Amino acid sequence: MTSSSTPSLTWHSGGLLRDGRPHRILAGAVHYFRIHPDQWEDRLRRLVAMGANTVDTYVAWNFHERVEGDRDFTGWRDLERFIRIAGDLGLDVFLRPSPYICAEWSNGGIPFWLSGRTRALRTSDRVFLAAVDAWYDELIPRMVPLQAAHGGPIRLIQVENEYGSFGSDQAYLTHLRDGLRSRGMVELLTTADGTTPDMVAHGSVPEAMGTFTFGTGVPKALELLRDGDALMCSELWGGWFDHWGEKHHVRSADSMIGTVQELLDAGGSVSVYMAHGGTNFGLWAGANHFGILQPTVTSYDSDAPIGEDGTLNAKFGALRAALAPFHDGDLPPVPAAPRRQAAAVAELLPQDSLLDAVRALPVRATAPVPMTFEELGAEDGLVAYQAQVSFPADATLGIHGLRDRATVFLDEVRLGTLEHDGAHELPLPAGGGTGTLTIVVESLGRINYGPLTGERKGILQGVVVGRRFVHGWTHRVFGDGVPGPSTSSGSSGTPTPDGIATASFEIAEPLDAWLAFPGGAKGMVWLNGFLLGRYWERGPQETLYAPAPLWREGRNEIVVLDTDRLGGRVEIRETPSFGEVEEFIGG
Repeated sequence: MTSSSTPSLTWHSGGLLRDGRPHRILAGAVHYFRIHPDQWEDRLRRLVAMGANTVDTYVAWNFHERVEGDRDFTGWRDLERFIRIAGDLGLDVFLRPSPYICAEWSNGGIPFWLSGRTRALRTSDRVFLAAVDAWYDELIPRMVPLQAAHGGPIRLIQVENEYGSFGSDQAYLTHLRDGLRSRGMVELLTTADGTTPDMVAHGSVPEAMGTFTFGTGVPKALELLRDGDALMCSELWGGWFDHWGEKHHVRSADSMIGTVQELLDAGGSVSVYMAHGGTNFGLWAGANHFGILQPTVTSYDSDAPIGEDGTLNAKFGALRAALAPFHDGDLPPVPAAPRRQAAAVAELLPQDSLLDAVRALPVRATAPVPMTFEELGAEDGLVAYQAQVSFPADATLGIHGLRDRATVFLDEVRLGTLEHDGAHELPLPAGGGTGTLTIVVESLGRINYGPLTGERKGILQGVVVGRRFVHGWTHRVFGDGVPGPSTSSGSSGTPTPDGIATASFEIAEPLDAWLAFPGGAKGMVWLNGFLLGRYWERGPQETLYAPAPLWREGRNEIVVLDTDRLGGRVEIRETPSFGEVEEFIGG
């Protein structure tokens, strides 16, 4: 293996050189954290067949350091293995390891324990930088030997992500740049920003090549191109993600390839975002906030050329044709379509009501006032708050600072549901009385973009009866582990409108599948102990992707926790349903 302190990829006079020869970056975004590791090679092979010479991936900090100081690079989190697979397939790697990634990923990739400790995210704040430095002390030495200068595939490293649309702390950007260099990253450094002068001005840092992010906007990028920088769109949005309660966003192949071709004709390099979107498994889906909370769905298919399960579409063919002329030889053959399980149905058997499931959990903490998720060490999911309450006739219950959705019970009676956007009050029984108040609060996804990134979850201020605070709270936490039956009700199968239910499928051969939960309202789904994600009747997503490596030959167990209304069955479907579509170009 050769070793050098000289970068293999350089820019000069508006062009890129790779090992001294003129070069175009033809990249596609593929995120290792959104794909089962047994399928990494398959997805990367499809990327190569599409005509890409580079894979672009973020590094999701919170995926690796869920507990402060406990950093994991094994199994699904084996980033080094993902990079080596890419290199073995002939791909260069565009590494985007900045502390913040956006990516519609929970908290923009910043660990919840850090955003719970400081409000000064993405700045030169002492607390924030200390955590970043400790993380980089672990991450970057793993990346150094994987650079092209040392015989590996990494040729580009991003300093920060779309910082010009967030902040103006140049000392922060300088600290990140210098931290990469001092830890041994010698390859080409980049930044990425939208196509406005203000974004470019505040997101750029000396000694890093500026790049752009857009759905359309090649002429504007050419106007904003800094002297000497090579033209590159590091996120060309060929599709878009979805929020719950909206339509499924698509972009036509003609529209997408038109912008790609315009960029190539202008002499530019490109990274298609996403080339393969994958899935927001577990509770990793983020949220946006533009006037209202917009939680992101479980699927990150993004109408990408390589679909959520590896299916190839018209965009794939269009890109393969457009990128092929940039290669010296023929592109590899197009891989075969993925195989899927045959359609099947299984009865969903109730196990526990939501209240029984709450009572089965250990108490995490007690406090005079409701504690936030962060104070409880709850990364995401559900927190159950309980207190004894007394109230006069015609009283109302209010939650101050609800983030994001609360299901409210008095003793065994469901009073209703409150959400982040809307009324935060419910009437209590008109005659007055006393009882046990249970409030099950769900984080719908940590905000990943804009000034509210890092906002805390749970009940941020308090619960009131009229104007009077309710004091004396116990807290129980539902994490991402599969819930078990309570000792009170066991597996009796007694009908319950909400809570936990199970189903099973006998499978002859583990293959990909799409799961649907007709009649279910708002739930989380585990397959053989792995949390696939969430469903919600408001759509648009109607099926959850269940990749082949999660199935096993023989009996397979599905567990559902629905806070609102359980359905009666689980269906294996042979094709996905992402909901009603609308043409959309990100901007």
